[in-house]
Amino acid sequence: DFPKRPLNGGRLAVGDPQHVPAGIYAKEALQKLGAWQTLEPKLAPGEDVRGALALVERNEAPLGIVYGSDAVASKGVNVVATFPEDSHKKVEYPIAIVEGHKNAAVSAFYDYLKGPQASTIFKRYGFTTK
Repeated sequence: DFPKRPLNGGRLAVGDPQHVPAGIYAKEALQKLGAWQTLEPKLAPGEDVRGALALVERNEAPLGIVYGSDAVASKGVNVVATFPEDSHKKVEYPIAIVEGHKNAAVSAFYDYLKGPQASTIFKRYGFTTK
């Protein structure tokens, strides 16, 4: 069956689902897909998402669940699948100007980050933009 086959007896690297955001998203997605109970005993929980990625990069785990942006930045892994968007809460990184700190430079940087040039850079590194 699918949840067991790709691991070939190995472990599934994830950020610790008890406290690491990427691990929490992984658990949510696996639950939604009906694979959590099968895979939970096979987890290799990392201190953070980069730790989970490192386990896969060092071939200590055959597969891992990490942010797409982390996988894209790594030369040592390939993305073999992605979770459906509706399988977990949306992962968002908001931007805002802190009250009392708005000035010309901050406003220009804010506008740049929301513009097409920054959007192209974000996409190159595995992020999507609104």
